[in-house]
Amino acid sequence: MLRLEPRREPSAVMRALSPALAVLLTLIAGFIAFTLMGYNGALAIEQIALAPLLDPVRWPDLLIKAAPLILIATGLSIGFRANVWNIGAEGQYILGAIFATGAALATWEMSGRWILPLMLVAGAAGGAAWAAIPAFLRVRWKVSEILVSLMLTYVSIQLLYYLVRGPWKDPQGFNFPQTRMFSDSQTLPAIIEGSLVHLGVPIAIAVAIIAWILMSRSLFGYSVRLVGMAPQAARHAGFSENRTIWATLLISGALAGFAGALEAAGPFGQLVPQFPANYGFTAIIVAFLGRLDPLGVIAGALLLAVTYVGGELAQTSAGLPQAAAGVFQAMLLFFLLAVDVLARYRIRVGGPAHARAGA
Repeated sequence: MLRLEPRREPSAVMRALSPALAVLLTLIAGFIAFTLMGYNGALAIEQIALAPLLDPVRWPDLLIKAAPLILIATGLSIGFRANVWNIGAEGQYILGAIFATGAALATWEMSGRWILPLMLVAGAAGGAAWAAIPAFLRVRWKVSEILVSLMLTYVSIQLLYYLVRGPWKDPQGFNFPQTRMFSDSQTLPAIIEGSLVHLGVPIAIAVAIIAWILMSRSLFGYSVRLVGMAPQAARHAGFSENRTIWATLLISGALAGFAGALEAAGPFGQLVPQFPANYGFTAIIVAFLGRLDPLGVIAGALLLAVTYVGGELAQTSAGLPQAAAGVFQAMLLFFLLAVDVLARYRIRVGGPAHARAGA
């Protein structure tokens, strides 16, 4: 009989090295899996994990892909610290894009520098409003925010499909399910001449830095960590668990919605059925890879951005299916969790009798 015994608390070095070990195991497992599936395993891993880093032409793509992951994972990491598990960030990301697009369509015949900030604020409000639903149900009736937030993701996708195929369809779009293209006043400016790297990239990094300061240097950050680690101690200290649930879910929803607004006003420039890109789900991996630390999230987002760009390269060079990047990301999460478990527990063979004998 196999059982787990707790070890000492992992050292800082072990916590820092375990993500690197998880990445190494993912590369090995990916090579084996793709080879067994009949693909060139070595080429597939090289394209997914190395080609985007070695080709300077792909570096702007990495920044563009990393920006929404940084924003969403930063919000999730704050909630996860309090044991508030928002799994529906993808839906909040979509609602943010919907609200931002609604603001863009309402101001489509206008111009001015105020329009883009209005869209971004609307996007953050949309994401927060969507996250408020599981927050209310959790606080009012103790309904699991995991299930509610996850199910609302599919509602948001259907809402997006309805809008782009119905009331928001571009009348001059040759019957394609898409909205009007945003005007110059409604799109993010490029920050690097001749590239698609937009203003959302430095904004995302700035948000992560601000969140790090908030979580490590403020009373709010202390209360969030205390509620997550010791709820009873938090209550005795005067910190409300319900207020923490509301705050963390609204923050994570607002940042996910903000990311959706940036994507709509940046790379897409309109709302289309292909807008859901699984950033909300991938950001969960980013949050854990970054050790629920906003600065670590930046590194984790860049790593996962490599898999997005590399997955696209592997489709053409190695013939891998589109889902290959998702499989690679899922393996990374699995090995990261497995390494963390083995860092905290040791495997023992035997039942209670063996345990008593060992004692």
